[in-house]
Amino acid sequence: MKEVPIWEKSNLSLEEAAAYSGIGVNKLRELTNERNCRFVLWVGNKRLIKRRLFDQYIESEYSI
Repeated sequence: MKEVPIWEKSNLSLEEAAAYSGIGVNKLRELTNERNCRFVLWVGNKRLIKRRLFDQYIESEYSI
C-alpha cells in the first residue's frame, strides 16, 4: 500500500498535524478541545485535523 504524503491528506492525526505545522501535540489538543474549533473532525473518540481548514486557521492567526 502506497504511503500518502501529509500534504495530500485531507485529514491528519494530531501527530501528523504537529509534524506538518510545527505546533506541539498538546497545543493542538488544547485548540481542538474548544467548542467552536472549525478544523477538528471527531470520529468516535478519535480526533482528526481537517488539513485545509487548519491551513486557513494558521494563515489567519497572529499568535497561538
